[in-house]
Amino acid sequence: MGDLKLPKLPDRTPIKLTIVIGADLHEGLKAYADRYAEAYGSKEAITELVPYMLEAFLASDRGFSKGGRK
Repeated sequence: MGDLKLPKLPDRTPIKLTIVIGADLHEGLKAYADRYAEAYGSKEAITELVPYMLEAFLASDRGFSKGGRK
């Protein structure tokens, strides 16, 4: 079984997370979504962008990546 190049796929069960954000952050996210639409010609909902923004943040955070995920 270990002869395949493709490893076992990770758990892909989506998790719904509900958060409360401040008005300033909401305005910033709306502005970011507008800039995204200008840059790529595709309007995406904030709720579609945020998971990818968080992934990019975690991937770029050197303190987090040095310590590894727990």
